[in-house]
Amino acid sequence: MGNEDHRRRKTPCGFCMAVFKWIPVLFITAVIAWSYYAYVVELCIRNSQNRIGMIFMLLFYHLFLTLFMWSYWRTIMTSVGRIPDQWRIPDEEVSRLFRADSPDTQKRILNNFARDLPVTNRTMNGSVRFCEKCKIIKPDRAHHCSVCSCCVLKMDHHCPWVNNCVNFYNYKYFVLFLGYALVYCLYVAFTSLHDFVEFWKGQLNASGMGRFHILFLFFIAIMFAISLVSLFGYHIYLVLVNRTTLESFRAPIFRVGGPDKNGYNLGRYANFCEVFGDDWQYWFLPVFSSRGDGYSYPTSSDQSRVSTSSPTQRYDAMGDTTTSRLDGNPTDKLIGASPLDTTNHHHNQSPHQVRTTSVLPTQLLQIQPPSPFRDELNEQQQKLANGQSLDCSTPAAMSSPAECGVNGAAVYIEMIGDHPLTSADSAKGFPRPPNGDLPV
Repeated sequence: MGNEDHRRRKTPCGFCMAVFKWIPVLFITAVIAWSYYAYVVELCIRNSQNRIGMIFMLLFYHLFLTLFMWSYWRTIMTSVGRIPDQWRIPDEEVSRLFRADSPDTQKRILNNFARDLPVTNRTMNGSVRFCEKCKIIKPDRAHHCSVCSCCVLKMDHHCPWVNNCVNFYNYKYFVLFLGYALVYCLYVAFTSLHDFVEFWKGQLNASGMGRFHILFLFFIAIMFAISLVSLFGYHIYLVLVNRTTLESFRAPIFRVGGPDKNGYNLGRYANFCEVFGDDWQYWFLPVFSSRGDGYSYPTSSDQSRVSTSSPTQRYDAMGDTTTSRLDGNPTDKLIGASPLDTTNHHHNQSPHQVRTTSVLPTQLLQIQPPSPFRDELNEQQQKLANGQSLDCSTPAAMSSPAECGVNGAAVYIEMIGDHPLTSADSAKGFPRPPNGDLPV
């Protein structure tokens, strides 16, 4: 319980409220005590004529009752726990937080304080979750309970029938309590069905009030079983999808990915083991065997990254792979990786030039002149290689203005990188890129 709850108990009104909270628990305890008398005394001892059958009935009855009461007691008495001081914000930081003039400033203060804490959940505006009453950074899946007056780890809901918050430490006990309560009610109903039918036929051996004890025992067992089957089935569903009752109504908001109801879903078996543990011997016993510490939880994105890794790239052999919902920016995008060109080019490479790694330079498209001028162009290039001047009045030369200057001198401006292609290089057969023929 929180400090505020202890302060409330010191007042007369607070003491009365604390006693009032135990009324549902006292009611359930009284019903169980009455059912014990009705089943053991009235149904088995006073009414049963088959002693062997009575022994087996009482044996299984006490087995289910023991598991039921054990789970119920552990659910009630297990503390909600106390969040360590490393999550608590100092008073001076709290004062500065409350004096902040804008939400962005508050967000910056909270994010700076929580930079070393394993938190991935955020508020609607993207800020770290902060409890104004407890003055702490809320761990993932933790919420403040107004009844318990403190922040509760992995809070599912506050249950008045156990006068406690269903949380990380007692969630397994709570699910077992529902399951064994359902088994207990069904067992009592089925074993008392025969006597219930005999009562309506007027052939029941019991007399006086014992007959009505058996009658109401059957009705109450059926009534509780009907209510428990839906509640137990719902929590089994929540266990298999790794979701709390609060998260089923309001999806947790992650720093990377936003709201996601299935953010903690690791698969049915992994979800089950997160609550009931890895050792099957303790699955159905109300002893603590849950995974984790209640402060941080694996997410579905972590699970997907591990499951998609190849056998040669196992998660534990990839070095420091801490990128998850815990890391990265909210605006991170998954961009397909493009192969980098590792060719050693000139250091003055033009930023406008586009190179490719899939085509060799000798395989670049060479622009061929029209067939009527091909021979004449070859002749012009031969003259240029011999140091002779070109005649720019020919049709071939006019069709290629890039090869002819203003005064009739040939000018080659074909570019590879940022190097002009000289006339001698052109004669040697250097390839012409598609965008290299630019006039001056």
